[in-house]
Amino acid sequence: MKHLESDIVVIGAGTTGLPAAITAAEGGAKVILLEKRGVVGGAANMANMVLGIESRLQKAHPPVLTIERAFRDHLDWSHWLVDTKLVKAFYEKSASTIDWLLDMGVEFNPIGTYSPGNYNTTHVVKAPDVISKKNVYLTSGSCAAMIKILHKKAQELGVEILLKTPAKKLIKKNGRITGVVAADASGEEIRIKAKAVIIGSGGYSDNPQMIKQYTGLEEGKDLFTIKILGVKGDGIKMAWEAGAAKTDMHMQLMHHLAPPCQGPGGTAPELNVFQRPSNIMVNLLGERFIPEDLRGGHQSVGNAISIQKDRAAFMLFDRNLKKEHEKTKPRIGSTALLERPSVFKHDNLDDNIRDIQARGYKWLYMAETLEELCEQTGIDLKGLKQTIKQYNDFCKAGQDKQFYKDPQYLKPIKGPGYYACRFFLGAYGGIGGIKINHKTEVLDKDWKVIPGLYAGGNDANDLYGSTYVPLASNYMGFAVNTGRMAAERALEYIKSEGA
Repeated sequence: MKHLESDIVVIGAGTTGLPAAITAAEGGAKVILLEKRGVVGGAANMANMVLGIESRLQKAHPPVLTIERAFRDHLDWSHWLVDTKLVKAFYEKSASTIDWLLDMGVEFNPIGTYSPGNYNTTHVVKAPDVISKKNVYLTSGSCAAMIKILHKKAQELGVEILLKTPAKKLIKKNGRITGVVAADASGEEIRIKAKAVIIGSGGYSDNPQMIKQYTGLEEGKDLFTIKILGVKGDGIKMAWEAGAAKTDMHMQLMHHLAPPCQGPGGTAPELNVFQRPSNIMVNLLGERFIPEDLRGGHQSVGNAISIQKDRAAFMLFDRNLKKEHEKTKPRIGSTALLERPSVFKHDNLDDNIRDIQARGYKWLYMAETLEELCEQTGIDLKGLKQTIKQYNDFCKAGQDKQFYKDPQYLKPIKGPGYYACRFFLGAYGGIGGIKINHKTEVLDKDWKVIPGLYAGGNDANDLYGSTYVPLASNYMGFAVNTGRMAAERALEYIKSEGA
Protein backbone atom coordinates (compact mmCIF):
# COMPACT_ATOMS: atom_id res chain seq x y z
CA MET A 1 0.00 0.00 0.00
CA LYS A 2 1.20 3.48 -0.91
CA HIS A 3 0.62 6.57 1.20
CA LEU A 4 0.43 10.09 -0.24
CA GLU A 5 -0.54 13.45 1.20
CA SER A 6 -2.01 16.56 -0.39
CA ASP A 7 -4.03 19.64 0.45
CA ILE A 8 -6.68 18.91 -2.18
CA VAL A 9 -7.45 15.78 -4.16
CA VAL A 10 -9.44 16.19 -7.39
CA ILE A 11 -11.21 13.12 -8.79
CA GLY A 12 -11.38 13.21 -12.59
CA ALA A 13 -9.02 15.03 -14.97
CA GLY A 14 -11.73 16.27 -17.29
CA THR A 15 -13.76 19.38 -17.91
CA THR A 16 -14.38 19.92 -14.19
CA GLY A 17 -11.27 18.39 -12.69
CA LEU A 18 -8.57 20.19 -14.67
CA PRO A 19 -9.97 23.69 -13.98
CA ALA A 20 -10.43 22.70 -10.32
CA ALA A 21 -6.86 21.45 -10.00
CA ILE A 22 -5.39 24.53 -11.69
CA THR A 23 -7.45 26.95 -9.59
CA ALA A 24 -6.47 25.15 -6.39
CA ALA A 25 -2.79 25.19 -7.37
CA GLU A 26 -2.98 28.87 -8.31
CA GLY A 27 -4.25 29.43 -4.77
CA GLY A 28 -1.15 27.82 -3.31
CA ALA A 29 -2.51 24.36 -2.55
CA LYS A 30 -0.69 21.10 -3.12
CA VAL A 31 -2.93 19.17 -5.51
CA ILE A 32 -3.21 15.54 -6.59
CA LEU A 33 -5.39 14.92 -9.64
CA LEU A 34 -6.69 11.37 -10.12
CA GLU A 35 -7.80 10.06 -13.51
CA LYS A 36 -8.95 6.48 -14.09
CA ARG A 37 -8.25 6.55 -17.82
CA GLY A 38 -4.93 7.02 -19.54
CA VAL A 39 -6.05 10.32 -21.09
CA VAL A 40 -7.09 13.69 -19.74
CA GLY A 41 -9.94 15.91 -20.89
CA GLY A 42 -13.06 13.77 -20.59
CA ALA A 43 -16.06 15.16 -22.47
CA ALA A 44 -14.15 18.28 -23.50
CA ASN A 45 -12.25 16.20 -26.06
CA MET A 46 -15.56 15.72 -27.90
CA ALA A 47 -16.85 19.27 -27.44
CA ASN A 48 -16.26 22.54 -29.24
CA MET A 49 -17.41 25.39 -27.03
CA VAL A 50 -17.80 26.88 -23.56
CA LEU A 51 -20.64 29.05 -22.33
CA GLY A 52 -19.94 32.63 -21.36
CA ILE A 53 -22.46 35.31 -20.43
CA GLU A 54 -21.45 38.99 -20.48
CA SER A 55 -17.89 37.97 -21.33
CA ARG A 56 -15.70 40.56 -23.01
CA LEU A 57 -15.91 38.57 -26.23
CA GLN A 58 -19.68 38.49 -26.12
CA LYS A 59 -19.84 42.21 -25.41
CA ALA A 60 -17.76 42.79 -28.52
CA HIS A 61 -20.32 40.92 -30.64
CA PRO A 62 -23.80 42.20 -29.68
CA PRO A 63 -26.58 41.56 -29.00
CA VAL A 64 -25.37 40.72 -25.51
CA LEU A 65 -27.31 38.28 -23.40
CA THR A 66 -27.34 39.65 -19.86
CA ILE A 67 -26.94 37.51 -16.76
CA GLU A 68 -30.35 38.70 -15.61
CA ARG A 69 -32.03 37.59 -18.85
CA ALA A 70 -30.17 34.28 -18.89
CA PHE A 71 -31.15 33.63 -15.29
CA ARG A 72 -34.84 34.35 -15.88
CA ASP A 73 -34.99 32.41 -19.13
CA HIS A 74 -33.25 29.41 -17.59
CA LEU A 75 -35.63 29.33 -14.66
CA ASP A 76 -38.73 29.87 -16.77
CA TRP A 77 -37.61 27.08 -19.15
CA SER A 78 -37.06 24.67 -16.23
CA HIS A 79 -40.28 25.79 -14.46
CA TRP A 80 -38.26 26.94 -11.44
CA LEU A 81 -37.66 23.33 -10.40
CA VAL A 82 -33.90 23.81 -10.08
CA ASP A 83 -31.55 25.51 -7.63
CA THR A 84 -31.97 29.20 -8.37
CA LYS A 85 -28.91 30.24 -6.36
CA LEU A 86 -26.70 27.74 -8.20
CA VAL A 87 -27.95 28.95 -11.59
CA LYS A 88 -27.13 32.53 -10.63
CA ALA A 89 -23.70 31.66 -9.23
CA PHE A 90 -22.80 29.70 -12.37
CA TYR A 91 -23.82 32.46 -14.77
CA GLU A 92 -22.14 35.17 -12.72
CA LYS A 93 -18.91 33.17 -12.79
CA SER A 94 -18.93 32.44 -16.52
CA ALA A 95 -17.48 35.72 -17.84
CA SER A 96 -14.47 35.60 -15.52
CA THR A 97 -13.89 32.00 -16.58
CA ILE A 98 -13.66 33.02 -20.23
CA ASP A 99 -11.12 35.67 -19.19
CA TRP A 100 -9.23 33.05 -17.18
CA LEU A 101 -9.05 30.77 -20.22
CA LEU A 102 -8.01 33.63 -22.51
CA ASP A 103 -5.23 34.60 -20.12
CA MET A 104 -3.92 31.02 -20.27
CA GLY A 105 -3.74 31.18 -24.05
CA VAL A 106 -7.01 29.56 -25.07
CA GLU A 107 -8.30 31.16 -28.26
CA PHE A 108 -11.91 31.44 -29.37
CA ASN A 109 -13.58 31.97 -32.72
CA PRO A 110 -15.90 34.97 -33.17
CA ILE A 111 -18.95 34.75 -30.94
CA GLY A 112 -22.09 33.47 -32.55
CA THR A 113 -25.20 31.41 -32.01
CA TYR A 114 -25.21 27.63 -32.17
CA SER A 115 -28.45 27.51 -34.12
CA PRO A 116 -31.18 29.95 -35.24
CA GLY A 117 -33.12 31.33 -32.31
CA ASN A 118 -30.41 30.62 -29.73
CA TYR A 119 -28.51 33.23 -27.76
CA ASN A 120 -24.89 34.10 -28.52
CA THR A 121 -23.48 32.28 -25.48
CA THR A 122 -21.17 30.02 -27.47
CA HIS A 123 -17.43 30.55 -27.20
CA VAL A 124 -16.07 28.11 -29.77
CA VAL A 125 -12.48 27.11 -29.09
CA LYS A 126 -9.98 27.52 -31.91
CA ALA A 127 -8.04 24.37 -32.69
CA PRO A 128 -4.92 25.55 -34.54
CA ASP A 129 -3.54 22.05 -34.90
CA VAL A 130 -4.72 18.47 -34.84
CA ILE A 131 -3.94 16.80 -31.55
CA SER A 132 -2.65 13.28 -32.04
CA LYS A 133 -4.48 10.35 -30.51
CA LYS A 134 -1.07 8.84 -29.75
CA ASN A 135 -0.51 11.06 -26.71
CA VAL A 136 -2.73 11.82 -23.71
CA TYR A 137 -5.60 13.23 -25.81
CA LEU A 138 -8.35 11.45 -27.75
CA THR A 139 -10.27 14.08 -29.61
CA SER A 140 -13.02 14.85 -32.06
CA GLY A 141 -13.72 18.37 -30.81
CA SER A 142 -11.86 21.66 -30.81
CA CYS A 143 -12.03 21.93 -27.00
CA ALA A 144 -9.20 19.41 -26.95
CA ALA A 145 -6.98 22.39 -27.79
CA MET A 146 -8.21 23.99 -24.56
CA ILE A 147 -7.53 20.78 -22.66
CA LYS A 148 -3.97 20.71 -24.00
CA ILE A 149 -3.39 24.19 -22.58
CA LEU A 150 -5.02 23.34 -19.24
CA HIS A 151 -2.99 20.15 -18.96
CA LYS A 152 0.23 22.04 -19.55
CA LYS A 153 -0.76 24.73 -17.03
CA ALA A 154 -1.53 22.12 -14.38
CA GLN A 155 1.89 20.55 -14.89
CA GLU A 156 3.61 23.93 -14.69
CA LEU A 157 1.86 24.62 -11.38
CA GLY A 158 3.08 21.34 -9.92
CA VAL A 159 -0.22 19.45 -9.93
CA GLU A 160 0.54 15.75 -9.48
CA ILE A 161 -1.49 14.06 -12.21
CA LEU A 162 -1.93 10.32 -11.70
CA LEU A 163 -3.32 8.66 -14.84
CA LYS A 164 -4.78 5.14 -14.77
CA THR A 165 -5.38 5.74 -11.07
CA PRO A 166 -9.09 5.42 -10.25
CA ALA A 167 -10.46 6.72 -6.97
CA LYS A 168 -12.22 3.97 -5.05
CA LYS A 169 -13.52 5.45 -1.80
CA LEU A 170 -13.68 8.66 0.19
CA ILE A 171 -12.09 8.65 3.63
CA LYS A 172 -14.36 10.18 6.26
CA LYS A 173 -13.40 10.87 9.87
CA ASN A 174 -15.51 12.62 12.50
CA GLY A 175 -17.95 13.72 9.81
CA ARG A 176 -15.26 15.31 7.63
CA ILE A 177 -13.75 14.11 4.37
CA THR A 178 -10.06 13.55 5.03
CA GLY A 179 -8.81 11.78 1.94
CA VAL A 180 -9.28 9.26 -0.83
CA VAL A 181 -8.50 5.60 -1.38
CA ALA A 182 -7.32 4.99 -4.96
CA ALA A 183 -5.55 2.26 -6.92
CA ASP A 184 -2.68 2.52 -9.37
CA ALA A 185 -2.44 0.79 -12.75
CA SER A 186 -1.14 -2.39 -11.11
CA GLY A 187 -4.04 -2.46 -8.67
CA GLU A 188 -1.98 -1.46 -5.65
CA GLU A 189 -3.97 0.55 -3.13
CA ILE A 190 -3.07 4.19 -2.56
CA ARG A 191 -4.29 6.05 0.52
CA ILE A 192 -4.15 9.80 0.05
CA LYS A 193 -4.52 12.07 3.05
CA ALA A 194 -6.12 15.39 2.12
CA LYS A 195 -7.84 18.38 3.63
CA ALA A 196 -10.50 18.56 0.89
CA VAL A 197 -11.73 16.49 -2.05
CA ILE A 198 -13.39 17.70 -5.26
CA ILE A 199 -15.42 15.24 -7.34
CA GLY A 200 -15.57 15.83 -11.08
CA SER A 201 -15.78 12.33 -12.52
CA GLY A 202 -18.16 13.17 -15.38
CA GLY A 203 -21.44 11.47 -14.53
CA TYR A 204 -22.64 8.00 -15.53
CA SER A 205 -23.12 8.02 -19.31
CA ASP A 206 -21.18 4.76 -19.75
CA ASN A 207 -23.15 2.84 -17.12
CA PRO A 208 -26.26 1.21 -18.69
CA GLN A 209 -27.37 -0.18 -15.33
CA MET A 210 -27.44 3.25 -13.67
CA ILE A 211 -29.16 4.74 -16.70
CA LYS A 212 -31.92 2.16 -16.59
CA GLN A 213 -32.27 2.26 -12.79
CA TYR A 214 -32.50 6.03 -12.48
CA THR A 215 -34.05 7.11 -15.79
CA GLY A 216 -35.98 4.07 -17.04
CA LEU A 217 -34.25 4.20 -20.44
CA GLU A 218 -32.44 1.21 -21.88
CA GLU A 219 -29.09 1.84 -23.54
CA GLY A 220 -28.75 0.12 -26.90
CA LYS A 221 -32.49 -0.43 -27.26
CA ASP A 222 -34.30 2.90 -27.20
CA LEU A 223 -31.36 5.10 -26.22
CA PHE A 224 -27.92 5.60 -27.73
CA THR A 225 -25.88 7.90 -25.56
CA ILE A 226 -22.95 10.02 -26.69
CA LYS A 227 -20.66 8.75 -23.99
CA ILE A 228 -17.16 8.97 -22.59
CA LEU A 229 -15.75 5.50 -22.09
CA GLY A 230 -15.20 4.66 -18.43
CA VAL A 231 -17.63 7.25 -17.05
CA LYS A 232 -19.44 4.84 -14.77
CA GLY A 233 -20.79 7.04 -11.99
CA ASP A 234 -17.86 6.25 -9.69
CA GLY A 235 -17.73 9.69 -8.11
CA ILE A 236 -21.48 9.73 -7.55
CA LYS A 237 -21.45 6.37 -5.80
CA MET A 238 -18.49 7.37 -3.62
CA ALA A 239 -20.28 10.52 -2.56
CA TRP A 240 -23.47 8.59 -1.75
CA GLU A 241 -21.46 6.12 0.31
CA ALA A 242 -20.01 9.05 2.24
CA GLY A 243 -23.51 10.31 3.07
CA ALA A 244 -24.26 12.71 0.21
CA ALA A 245 -27.89 13.36 -0.66
CA LYS A 246 -29.17 12.25 -4.05
CA THR A 247 -30.65 14.51 -6.68
CA ASP A 248 -32.95 13.66 -9.55
CA MET A 249 -31.00 12.07 -12.39
CA HIS A 250 -31.75 12.62 -16.05
CA MET A 251 -30.50 11.79 -19.50
CA GLN A 252 -30.55 15.04 -21.42
CA LEU A 253 -32.44 13.81 -24.45
CA MET A 254 -31.74 14.56 -28.08
CA HIS A 255 -32.42 12.59 -31.25
CA HIS A 256 -30.00 10.89 -33.58
CA LEU A 257 -29.18 7.74 -35.48
CA ALA A 258 -27.71 4.68 -33.84
CA PRO A 259 -23.94 4.05 -33.96
CA PRO A 260 -21.95 4.09 -36.14
CA CYS A 261 -24.07 6.69 -37.96
CA GLN A 262 -23.80 9.26 -35.19
CA GLY A 263 -21.78 12.41 -35.29
CA PRO A 264 -20.90 14.64 -32.30
CA GLY A 265 -24.08 16.65 -32.91
CA GLY A 266 -26.29 13.59 -33.20
CA THR A 267 -26.22 12.54 -36.86
CA ALA A 268 -23.14 12.20 -39.02
CA PRO A 269 -22.85 14.94 -41.66
CA GLU A 270 -23.18 12.50 -44.55
CA LEU A 271 -26.72 11.68 -43.44
CA ASN A 272 -27.97 15.06 -42.33
CA VAL A 273 -30.35 15.08 -45.30
CA PHE A 274 -32.57 13.15 -42.90
CA GLN A 275 -32.76 16.19 -40.64
CA ARG A 276 -33.94 18.71 -43.23
CA PRO A 277 -37.13 20.57 -42.22
CA SER A 278 -38.74 19.88 -45.59
CA ASN A 279 -38.94 16.15 -44.75
CA ILE A 280 -41.71 14.68 -42.63
CA MET A 281 -41.30 12.80 -39.35
CA VAL A 282 -43.79 10.11 -38.36
CA ASN A 283 -44.22 7.54 -35.61
CA LEU A 284 -45.08 3.85 -35.95
CA LEU A 285 -48.72 4.76 -36.46
CA GLY A 286 -47.69 6.69 -39.56
CA GLU A 287 -48.67 9.97 -37.92
CA ARG A 288 -46.78 13.24 -37.76
CA PHE A 289 -46.28 14.50 -34.21
CA ILE A 290 -44.11 17.63 -34.57
CA PRO A 291 -43.52 20.45 -37.03
CA GLU A 292 -40.33 19.35 -38.71
CA ASP A 293 -38.83 22.84 -38.44
CA LEU A 294 -39.19 22.66 -34.66
CA ARG A 295 -36.99 25.19 -32.91
CA GLY A 296 -35.34 24.56 -29.58
CA GLY A 297 -32.75 22.07 -30.70
CA HIS A 298 -32.32 18.35 -30.24
CA GLN A 299 -33.91 18.40 -26.80
CA SER A 300 -37.37 19.33 -28.07
CA VAL A 301 -37.44 16.62 -30.73
CA GLY A 302 -35.98 14.09 -28.29
CA ASN A 303 -38.70 14.82 -25.77
CA ALA A 304 -41.37 14.44 -28.45
CA ILE A 305 -39.95 11.08 -29.56
CA SER A 306 -39.77 9.84 -25.97
CA ILE A 307 -43.58 9.66 -25.70
CA GLN A 308 -44.23 7.92 -29.03
CA LYS A 309 -45.00 4.21 -29.40
CA ASP A 310 -41.80 2.23 -28.73
CA ARG A 311 -40.00 5.59 -28.64
CA ALA A 312 -39.69 5.29 -32.41
CA ALA A 313 -39.65 8.03 -35.05
CA PHE A 314 -38.92 7.99 -38.78
CA MET A 315 -37.85 10.86 -40.99
CA LEU A 316 -38.74 10.35 -44.63
CA PHE A 317 -38.70 12.02 -48.03
CA ASP A 318 -39.12 10.97 -51.64
CA ARG A 319 -36.77 10.81 -54.62
CA ASN A 320 -37.77 14.24 -55.91
CA LEU A 321 -36.98 15.83 -52.57
CA LYS A 322 -33.72 13.91 -52.43
CA LYS A 323 -32.67 15.63 -55.66
CA GLU A 324 -33.41 18.98 -54.07
CA HIS A 325 -31.43 18.02 -50.97
CA GLU A 326 -28.46 17.09 -53.13
CA LYS A 327 -28.19 20.65 -54.37
CA THR A 328 -26.98 21.56 -50.85
CA LYS A 329 -25.20 18.31 -50.13
CA PRO A 330 -23.07 18.37 -46.95
CA ARG A 331 -19.37 17.76 -47.12
CA ILE A 332 -18.36 14.13 -46.97
CA GLY A 333 -16.04 13.10 -44.14
CA SER A 334 -17.09 11.76 -40.79
CA THR A 335 -16.55 13.85 -37.69
CA ALA A 336 -17.22 10.91 -35.42
CA LEU A 337 -14.82 9.90 -32.66
CA LEU A 338 -11.35 8.79 -33.63
CA GLU A 339 -12.07 5.46 -31.97
CA ARG A 340 -14.98 4.97 -34.41
CA PRO A 341 -13.77 5.30 -38.03
CA SER A 342 -16.11 6.60 -40.69
CA VAL A 343 -18.43 4.08 -42.34
CA PHE A 344 -19.04 6.41 -45.26
CA LYS A 345 -17.16 5.92 -48.50
CA HIS A 346 -19.37 7.44 -51.19
CA ASP A 347 -20.61 10.82 -52.32
CA ASN A 348 -23.92 9.23 -53.33
CA LEU A 349 -26.62 8.77 -50.67
CA ASP A 350 -27.96 5.57 -52.25
CA ASP A 351 -24.53 3.93 -52.27
CA ASN A 352 -23.84 5.05 -48.71
CA ILE A 353 -27.12 3.50 -47.54
CA ARG A 354 -26.47 0.25 -49.41
CA ASP A 355 -22.97 0.07 -47.98
CA ILE A 356 -24.16 0.65 -44.42
CA GLN A 357 -27.00 -1.84 -44.82
CA ALA A 358 -24.49 -4.43 -46.05
CA ARG A 359 -22.58 -3.95 -42.80
CA GLY A 360 -25.68 -4.84 -40.81
CA TYR A 361 -27.08 -1.41 -40.01
CA LYS A 362 -30.86 -1.92 -39.93
CA TRP A 363 -32.32 1.57 -39.63
CA LEU A 364 -31.78 3.21 -43.03
CA TYR A 365 -34.35 2.38 -45.68
CA MET A 366 -34.91 2.76 -49.43
CA ALA A 367 -38.08 1.59 -51.17
CA GLU A 368 -39.89 2.20 -54.44
CA THR A 369 -43.37 2.15 -52.87
CA LEU A 370 -44.96 3.06 -49.57
CA GLU A 371 -46.00 -0.57 -49.19
CA GLU A 372 -42.38 -1.68 -49.37
CA LEU A 373 -41.28 1.10 -47.02
CA CYS A 374 -43.86 0.17 -44.38
CA GLU A 375 -42.93 -3.50 -44.64
CA GLN A 376 -39.31 -2.58 -43.94
CA THR A 377 -39.94 -0.11 -41.13
CA GLY A 378 -43.04 -1.43 -39.40
CA ILE A 379 -44.88 1.85 -39.95
CA ASP A 380 -48.65 1.44 -40.30
CA LEU A 381 -49.39 1.70 -44.03
CA LYS A 382 -52.92 3.04 -43.73
CA GLY A 383 -51.84 5.70 -41.26
CA LEU A 384 -48.88 6.76 -43.38
CA LYS A 385 -50.95 7.03 -46.56
CA GLN A 386 -53.50 9.17 -44.75
CA THR A 387 -50.77 11.38 -43.28
CA ILE A 388 -49.05 11.92 -46.65
CA LYS A 389 -52.36 12.77 -48.34
CA GLN A 390 -53.16 15.31 -45.64
CA TYR A 391 -49.63 16.71 -45.73
CA ASN A 392 -49.67 17.09 -49.52
CA ASP A 393 -52.94 19.00 -49.19
CA PHE A 394 -51.18 21.34 -46.76
CA CYS A 395 -48.37 21.78 -49.28
CA LYS A 396 -50.85 22.63 -52.03
CA ALA A 397 -52.62 25.14 -49.79
CA GLY A 398 -49.33 26.58 -48.52
CA GLN A 399 -50.35 26.14 -44.89
CA ASP A 400 -49.62 23.40 -42.36
CA LYS A 401 -52.94 23.37 -40.53
CA GLN A 402 -51.80 20.58 -38.23
CA PHE A 403 -48.54 21.85 -36.70
CA TYR A 404 -47.94 25.22 -38.40
CA LYS A 405 -44.62 24.40 -40.04
CA ASP A 406 -43.12 27.34 -41.91
CA PRO A 407 -44.66 27.29 -45.42
CA GLN A 408 -41.24 27.55 -47.07
CA TYR A 409 -40.56 23.98 -45.92
CA LEU A 410 -43.79 22.47 -47.23
CA LYS A 411 -42.68 20.11 -50.00
CA PRO A 412 -45.03 17.36 -51.22
CA ILE A 413 -44.16 13.67 -50.77
CA LYS A 414 -45.33 11.92 -53.94
CA GLY A 415 -42.89 9.16 -54.94
CA PRO A 416 -42.11 6.80 -56.39
CA GLY A 417 -38.91 6.19 -54.52
CA TYR A 418 -38.79 6.78 -50.76
CA TYR A 419 -36.02 7.22 -48.22
CA ALA A 420 -36.39 6.89 -44.44
CA CYS A 421 -34.35 6.46 -41.31
CA ARG A 422 -35.28 5.65 -37.77
CA PHE A 423 -34.30 8.19 -35.17
CA PHE A 424 -33.56 7.06 -31.64
CA LEU A 425 -33.38 8.88 -28.38
CA GLY A 426 -29.90 10.08 -27.69
CA ALA A 427 -28.37 12.00 -24.85
CA TYR A 428 -25.42 14.28 -24.32
CA GLY A 429 -24.85 12.42 -21.06
CA GLY A 430 -26.34 11.56 -17.74
CA ILE A 431 -26.52 14.37 -15.21
CA GLY A 432 -27.30 14.69 -11.55
CA GLY A 433 -26.65 12.47 -8.58
CA ILE A 434 -24.78 14.49 -5.96
CA LYS A 435 -26.63 17.23 -4.10
CA ILE A 436 -24.62 20.45 -3.86
CA ASN A 437 -25.42 24.01 -2.84
CA HIS A 438 -24.59 27.18 -4.75
CA LYS A 439 -21.05 27.03 -3.32
CA THR A 440 -20.57 23.52 -4.77
CA GLU A 441 -20.39 22.10 -1.24
CA VAL A 442 -21.80 18.58 -1.08
CA LEU A 443 -24.86 18.24 1.15
CA ASP A 444 -26.00 15.27 3.22
CA LYS A 445 -29.53 13.92 3.45
CA ASP A 446 -30.45 16.67 5.91
CA TRP A 447 -29.05 19.26 3.48
CA LYS A 448 -26.14 20.00 5.79
CA VAL A 449 -22.66 20.54 4.35
CA ILE A 450 -20.29 17.57 4.43
CA PRO A 451 -17.07 19.36 5.44
CA GLY A 452 -14.25 18.97 2.96
CA LEU A 453 -16.31 17.58 0.06
CA TYR A 454 -17.14 19.43 -3.17
CA ALA A 455 -18.54 18.41 -6.54
CA GLY A 456 -19.17 19.87 -9.97
CA GLY A 457 -19.90 19.02 -13.59
CA ASN A 458 -22.28 16.24 -14.59
CA ASP A 459 -21.93 14.49 -11.21
CA ALA A 460 -23.78 17.38 -9.60
CA ASN A 461 -25.60 19.07 -12.49
CA ASP A 462 -29.27 19.27 -11.58
CA LEU A 463 -30.03 22.51 -13.40
CA TYR A 464 -32.27 21.38 -16.26
CA GLY A 465 -34.75 18.82 -15.05
CA SER A 466 -35.49 16.56 -17.99
CA THR A 467 -34.91 19.18 -20.70
CA TYR A 468 -31.63 20.87 -21.54
CA VAL A 469 -31.97 24.65 -21.71
CA PRO A 470 -31.53 26.44 -25.07
CA LEU A 471 -28.35 28.20 -23.95
CA ALA A 472 -25.72 26.41 -25.99
CA SER A 473 -22.63 24.91 -24.31
CA ASN A 474 -24.32 24.89 -20.91
CA TYR A 475 -22.87 21.50 -19.95
CA MET A 476 -19.33 22.55 -20.70
CA GLY A 477 -19.86 25.90 -19.06
CA PHE A 478 -21.27 24.35 -15.91
CA ALA A 479 -18.41 21.84 -15.71
CA VAL A 480 -15.59 24.36 -16.11
CA ASN A 481 -17.19 26.95 -13.85
CA THR A 482 -18.17 24.60 -11.03
CA GLY A 483 -14.66 23.15 -11.11
CA ARG A 484 -13.26 26.62 -10.47
CA MET A 485 -15.95 27.41 -7.90
CA ALA A 486 -15.29 24.17 -6.00
CA ALA A 487 -11.56 24.84 -5.86
CA GLU A 488 -12.06 28.39 -4.61
CA ARG A 489 -14.37 27.20 -1.88
CA ALA A 490 -12.01 24.34 -0.96
CA LEU A 491 -9.16 26.83 -0.64
CA GLU A 492 -11.23 28.91 1.76
CA TYR A 493 -12.08 25.78 3.73
CA ILE A 494 -8.54 24.46 4.16
CA LYS A 495 -7.36 27.90 5.29
CA SER A 496 -10.08 28.14 7.89
CA GLU A 497 -9.85 26.92 11.46
CA GLY A 498 -12.26 24.09 10.68
CA ALA A 499 -9.76 22.37 8.39
